[in-house]
Amino acid sequence: MGTPEFAVPSLEALITAGHTLCGVFCQPDKPVGRHQNKLQPPPVKERALAHDIPVFQPVKLRDGSALSLIQELAPELIVVAAYGRILPQDILDCPPMGCINVHSSLLPKYRGAAPINWAILNGEKETGVTIMHMAAALDAGDVIAQVTTAIDPTETAPELTARLAELGGKLLVDTVEDIAAGRAGRTPQDERAVTLAPLLSKELSPVDWTRSSQAIYDQIRGLTPWPGASTHVITGETMKLWGAQVVEKDTDARPGSVLRADEKGIDVACGDGRVLRILELQAPGSKRMAAADYLRGHPLKTGDGL
Repeated sequence: MGTPEFAVPSLEALITAGHTLCGVFCQPDKPVGRHQNKLQPPPVKERALAHDIPVFQPVKLRDGSALSLIQELAPELIVVAAYGRILPQDILDCPPMGCINVHSSLLPKYRGAAPINWAILNGEKETGVTIMHMAAALDAGDVIAQVTTAIDPTETAPELTARLAELGGKLLVDTVEDIAAGRAGRTPQDERAVTLAPLLSKELSPVDWTRSSQAIYDQIRGLTPWPGASTHVITGETMKLWGAQVVEKDTDARPGSVLRADEKGIDVACGDGRVLRILELQAPGSKRMAAADYLRGHPLKTGDGL
């Protein structure tokens, strides 16, 4: 059971390891395009069909129809990876070896829908993948296995997602082997150490230049590609920030002040007395572009405020 690109390596790893997949569940195809008149299948569906694996896309999980399908398929084990739906107890109870989940954090930290983004937003130095037994509560089941990895200081959320997806696939194969052999452990999560990773929203986008340069850089990396970090320029329009770097110099200028704007980018004073250089941005109705290209049509001068 999985839907987005993150789940594809787990699917592929199970196939490569020789497991028989009796079915793949994913969310329904989504309307795309200007008029929403085309349907785009999820990445997991496309990959499953390429392997001739039956695909099921129930709209609801609590009306009994999904349970009937699963009972007919009679899986020994259900693997969930970013499915995007909460499984009801009757489905959790169905397979004899249970249901396990591939979660992209070091549980009990970052339970919820956006653990990768929040790890970056909060300036974490490391994260990882947890495989756990599924329970009725959100990401609260006993831990079976974990793998830890350092977060690169320049890594964006999509880049980290791709790495964790591959790590998750490898860990999953080892874990399924352990479950089949009866040697998989169970470690209850420490409820005192729980942190949450709720869904992202556009309310997180506006940059507060009184924060530190590193915190703002983390905000840009963690909110890529959606909803994105944003700031207002002197003309009143809102720019979406795609790329930046922390510049090793100090300033006593007011936070949000433009210190320089040229072919190297747009240097902005931050609340910690350091500087953030905007390298890539996107103006309303435009494509993302280098800051230098933006400045050719929208010049900024020293002292302008963001």
